[in-house]
Amino acid sequence: MRLKRISGLLALCAVMGLSACSSVLTEGSSAAAGVAGTALAGKVTNNAAVATGIGLGVQAAARAGLQYEQRKIHGEEQDSIAKAAGELAVGAVGKWQIKHSLPIEDNLRGRVTVSRVISTEGMSCKEIVFSVDGLVDQINKPDSEFYVATICRAGQGWKWASAEPATERWGALQ
Repeated sequence: MRLKRISGLLALCAVMGLSACSSVLTEGSSAAAGVAGTALAGKVTNNAAVATGIGLGVQAAARAGLQYEQRKIHGEEQDSIAKAAGELAVGAVGKWQIKHSLPIEDNLRGRVTVSRVISTEGMSCKEIVFSVDGLVDQINKPDSEFYVATICRAGQGWKWASAEPATERWGALQ
């Protein structure tokens, strides 16, 4: 039992050390949860079906928690881009960057411009083109990737309005 606990802690430490790779983080947290679930199930029951259920439940909870954090981080990135673009006029170029409080994704930077204003009574939106130029702490020649999105005024600020950007970058977790 003690070996299971130690291997679980080692797996968790390894996963946290490789946190910049989200697929490693996803699979690593799932594996660590499996180890933790096995240890928990061993203390609760000797029934294999119940132990399997506990293990799968712990694994599903760990995966859901990680996906929640990734959605939150993507929201922070989108808010940073929307804030930078919000006060720009059509054709003006601004810069954005994000430094995450929880280091499970890279701290990124880029540029943003407003391509057109979409406005009607009570609604003010902008179509933006933004780049992801690389990591915040690296000032190398940008290897830019470009994306298009829509932002809208929400109260005093601007919020991301694209329902689902069609890019690999955001994946299924917008």
